Amino acid sequence: MQAPFLLGLTGGIGSGKSTVSAMLAERGAAVIDADAISRATTAAGGSALPSIAAAFGPQLIGSDGALDRAAMRALVFQDASHRARLEAIVHPLVAQETDRQARQAVAEGRPLIVFDVPLLVESGARWRSRVDRVLVVDCDPGTQIARVQARNGLPREEVERVLQAQATRAERLSAADIVVANGVGVTLHALQQQVRELAMRFGL
Repeated sequence: MQAPFLLGLTGGIGSGKSTVSAMLAERGAAVIDADAISRATTAAGGSALPSIAAAFGPQLIGSDGALDRAAMRALVFQDASHRARLEAIVHPLVAQETDRQARQAVAEGRPLIVFDVPLLVESGARWRSRVDRVLVVDCDPGTQIARVQARNGLPREEVERVLQAQATRAERLSAADIVVANGVGVTLHALQQQVRELAMRFGL
């Protein structure tokens, strides 16, 4: 049985990365969502919670049994070293689950496994070394801001802060092996056509 192709998928907030991910899944790719896995580790009953409570104190676990994200954000804001401590707990658990899902996709005979990783470029070699190619969904910052505002109703300044915390457009493009354009003037039909042609390259 031929080994599947491993594709890292990334893009900035509002780029349409999730739309491209869903389109690839519809065509038969196995999509492993690293962000969803990470959130699950800190949701009620999540595998990261005992270690988080031990490292940061039980007050970081909310009344709903999940990580109190607001309290953790405040803690990280006070001392950036707390982020590294949190990541040291969460990242290995995310890696375990992504590996499990990847093994399952291989067993199912999927020709393409897509690792949907919002901060793939920011993570450096940690993710880049695990995939065969990196696909970037590219979008101009103005369109990103407009989409996020329309979707979430956030003030422009808040969206701009999120963009500033992510890799720049140039950094993502320099890391890309494959680029899907989804900026100004790209219709949903045109995006679908790009994904269709991409999927065909991987036997989907």
